[in-house]
Amino acid sequence: MVRMNCASNPPYESNGIVGVLLAAGEGRRFGGDKLVHPLAGGLPMAVAAARALRQGCGGRVLTVLRPEQERLAELLAVEGVAVGFDADVRLGMGHSLAAAVRATPNAAGWLVALADMPYIQFATIARVADTLRSGATLAAPFYRGERGHPVGFSSIWRDALSGLQGDQGARDLLVEHGHSMIRVDCEDEGVLVDVDRPGGLGFRRLG
Repeated sequence: MVRMNCASNPPYESNGIVGVLLAAGEGRRFGGDKLVHPLAGGLPMAVAAARALRQGCGGRVLTVLRPEQERLAELLAVEGVAVGFDADVRLGMGHSLAAAVRATPNAAGWLVALADMPYIQFATIARVADTLRSGATLAAPFYRGERGHPVGFSSIWRDALSGLQGDQGARDLLVEHGHSMIRVDCEDEGVLVDVDRPGGLGFRRLG
């Protein structure tokens, strides 16, 4: 269990695939701190997402939060997630992803997941991670032809990811280099379901 200030403490050491949980958003459309809101089974949303990511990518998961997200930090630290803090992440997910990549410079790649997507099956995440380990530079799950999350990046994208800013995340990178992406076709509709509003808590799988 690691808690650190990303601006001053040593990097989070890992030379394998690192799961990056993007969890610094403020949840304005939800009307409150949605990431600690319980799902139908009582598990906080971000905890459910973190568990699947940690199990799917092999145990190494990092998140970079706003300094005031102490409650969420405590919940995720109990799950074994490495928790970092950086005031700049309030500027957008690009800053959050860049901070996580800078904190893990020796990683072989990153599996980037969103904390408000708690319904992805860990087996789907594992398949994306394995695709990276097999040599893909970009990989993502596709459900019925539509790209979902998490998105995998190999270490060749370290510099590009480290310099991200704003709220677009890695979208421009994916648009420019999407032809290099390996598709992981799946029957897991959870890869497309993010919970922006309370109504999204009622998700039910089709299968």
